[in-house]
Amino acid sequence: MSEEGVLEIASESDIVTARTTIREVVSNVGFGLTDTTRIVTAVSELARNIYLYAEVGTMQWRVRSEGSRHVVEIVFDDDGPGISDVDRALEEGYSTSSGMGHGLSGARKMMDEFEIDTSAETGTTVTIRKYVPRVVANDG
Repeated sequence: MSEEGVLEIASESDIVTARTTIREVVSNVGFGLTDTTRIVTAVSELARNIYLYAEVGTMQWRVRSEGSRHVVEIVFDDDGPGISDVDRALEEGYSTSSGMGHGLSGARKMMDEFEIDTSAETGTTVTIRKYVPRVVANDG
């Protein structure tokens, strides 16, 4: 599995492909089961948002090193209508569709870093990052 790549999101099956792809990437980097599940869940929510609200977009990922640890960065980008009220959209339980309203807020909680840039003119870009936890040596 490549440590970087781009995937188009334009159908429900692309959401599954995004989940599968990121699960393999982060498992190979050294994330444990709990963090892998969190990252895959965040990816699923953000990919679904592209499909529901913009119809077409991309998921781009890369793994990079910072000192002795790795970070996975995943960017979701679309040219959709943008989010008119980001603060409201980040509230847990708020949804403009029939969903439960946990997509953006849930993704933000599951990741170490979360950035969103949105406008009606340029669409929406969401960047999420998760750092592989440092392993504490057991001397004993």
